[in-house]
Amino acid sequence: MMKTWSLAALALLSALPAHALDARIVRQLDALAPDERREQRCDIEAMDRIKQDNKGEFKPDKVIAYTFGDPIEAGNAIRAPGAVFRSAGDWYRLRYKCETGDEGLKVMSFDYKIGSKIPREEWEKYYLYE
Repeated sequence: MMKTWSLAALALLSALPAHALDARIVRQLDALAPDERREQRCDIEAMDRIKQDNKGEFKPDKVIAYTFGDPIEAGNAIRAPGAVFRSAGDWYRLRYKCETGDEGLKVMSFDYKIGSKIPREEWEKYYLYE
């Protein structure tokens, strides 16, 4: 279930202290294949929404869309029922639905649900890390 991502995609998400789409991020996203671009853009949106909507309870710094199941794509929409996010060193289950514009950069709609905290003893099994 692990996907092979380009170094640019991995560097993009690991180097994002603020998740605003500045010109540098747009260039890095544009270098990705359309399906990867859409997934990465939706992951960035997930981090932004979780941070904004939960009034400081979470400070997400990483989202992985495929940990507990592959994302489902249909046109410009993606559903990630098996996603996770990391906040303050802990991992949490996440489900999201995201639709982007044709270029995969503009988020048209986004909905999510935060699930349970993932016990540390399960991290290795799901390739999660600190």
